[in-house]
Parts: sequence; C-alpha cells; structure tokens
Amino acid sequence: MDDELARLRERRMQELLAAKEASPVPAATVLTATGQNLEVLATTHPNLVVDCWAPWCGPCRRVGPVVEALAAEFAGRIAFAKLNTDENQHAARRFGISAIPTLLLFQSGRLVGQITGAYPIDAMRAELLRRFGLR
Repeated sequence: MDDELARLRERRMQELLAAKEASPVPAATVLTATGQNLEVLATTHPNLVVDCWAPWCGPCRRVGPVVEALAAEFAGRIAFAKLNTDENQHAARRFGISAIPTLLLFQSGRLVGQITGAYPIDAMRAELLRRFGLR
C-alpha cells in the first residue's frame, strides 16, 4: 500500500511539474530604479510606479509588500520599480521627493502624479486604477 501511494504521489508530482513547464505564468518583477536608468524605465513601460524608499524608513517597509503584491496583480498593465533615495539622492531631488515613502507615477515617460505616505493595499489599488485610467 505504501509503495502504491508513493507511486501515485510521484506520478502526480510529475504531472504538476509538466503542467507548470507547459504554461509558465510570468512572475511579476519589481525592478530596481536608479538615477541612471529611471528615464529609460519610464519610457519603456507605458505605466510605471516607482516606490521611493530608504532602508531606515519604517513606513517604507510597510509599503514594500504592498508594492510587490500590486506588481503581481497588475503584471502586464503596470510596471513597478523601487528607487533607494539614500543611494540616488540626485534623482530624489530631481523629482522633489521631500518625504518617503513616495510613489512616482509615470505614463508614457511623463511624470503624471505622486502618492506620498503608507496606504493600505485597497486604497493604493484604487488610486492606481483611477490615476492610470484602468479598470
């Protein structure tokens, strides 16, 4: 009985692995933005959200998982990136970042808005849908 159960488990595992390889789901990636690549990211992605953060910022640590969840939810419609303001101070000054976390919203390469503060995922989702005109 144990051998039969082990064979069934092994066969099912092989079926699951084969199905996963046959139709891979692209993983949502949160990109890394820098002062050097931010313009390229903004022009490459029709809708881009850049999370401006710093490692010492407590609210930024609360926004991080929200950004990752929204990146998975909006994969293919909105790209997400993170910009460490400590390492990219010139870029932070260029966009007038005076408080973090701040999300910069780019559409077709242009800055179209900012969201400052740590909002819950539902509020953030609603704001992104509204600002980017998505449903």
